Amino acid sequence: MLEYFQSLADWYMQHMNYFTITLLMAIESSFVPLPSEVVIPPAIWQALKTGELNVYLVVVFATLGAVIGAMFNYVMARWLGRVIVYGFAESKVGRLFLLNQAKVEHAESYFNRHGRSSTFIGRLIPGIRHLISIPAGLAKMNIKQFILYTALGSAIWHIILASLSYYLYTKQDLLYKYMHELSYALLALGALFVAYLIWKYKKKKE
Repeated sequence: MLEYFQSLADWYMQHMNYFTITLLMAIESSFVPLPSEVVIPPAIWQALKTGELNVYLVVVFATLGAVIGAMFNYVMARWLGRVIVYGFAESKVGRLFLLNQAKVEHAESYFNRHGRSSTFIGRLIPGIRHLISIPAGLAKMNIKQFILYTALGSAIWHIILASLSYYLYTKQDLLYKYMHELSYALLALGALFVAYLIWKYKKKKE
């Protein structure tokens, strides 16, 4: 999985443009595990550093990609139905993409509690963001409302990411000053995350 992300990141850095931003955000918004945090910040930095990209257009095309990916999940769930969707989540392919029945149930429960507005709010919540389209499709939510709420929620999240990226860009001196400390902290977080996944896997096996 780490090699997959590394290869994708290298390819993205070499081919960064509005099309690849849209493509990767569409992937992020589907069931493929690809956090938007690795797509938007590099694009914002590229825009500020070289001027080859426009900050506002990065947000626009990222949002377009998010809507496309969300539509894929929505249509898949709406036309295939609950049985096939849950079956896919529990399949080997689904598990390869870090899906399982519990995650889909969690997203569906969130949608049932909060109704149509969950497609807006859910875009701001990690772990729910890329799955909230599935229960919307299962519930056959009005497609125009789905697109509107998804676009608004995605745009807000992308503006937040772009703003944070802009702020960090203006603080590059501090980032470089504490680069070693930040690297160790990120490695520690990564190790903790891997340990958590191993613990969760072993617990599920018991």
